[in-house]
Amino acid sequence: MLSHVRQGTERTATIFKELGEAAQNEEIKKTLQARAFVSEKTIEKLDEAFRLLGEQPVKLTGHLHDVFLEDFRKELAEIQSPEARRLFVLAKANHWIHLRIGEYMALVAAADVSDNYGVGVLLESCLGDTLAFVERAKRLIRNVVETRVAAAAARP
Repeated sequence: MLSHVRQGTERTATIFKELGEAAQNEEIKKTLQARAFVSEKTIEKLDEAFRLLGEQPVKLTGHLHDVFLEDFRKELAEIQSPEARRLFVLAKANHWIHLRIGEYMALVAAADVSDNYGVGVLLESCLGDTLAFVERAKRLIRNVVETRVAAAAARP
């Protein structure tokens, strides 16, 4: 599972770059770029966890990531409204991040059960960064909705 998280984290930068471009909104694009940057730092933490365990990451297929992007592209192509596109992009980013959260929670529990507390600290740090992004995404979603409501209220 640690290998899966590491590989998923590597792919996050690619996924978030595509999501940011698709949003066609500078604020969302910059937020997703920042999250991709944090993902690069997360890889360093995961590599340290492997070092502490005396293990190496295993190469996996990455099929989940490919399917995620394929579905995203198909569904996005059907959305015409800019606001709906922004909300869809943010929802997909949140969806992706929630997969990571579940994995980190399971890995932290496994580290605790196996008395690998150093590994647990590294994984909880990754989890904290991930949870921080969820909060940021919630604020962005709220902002998109509030902007749309304000625009609708301003119309005669």
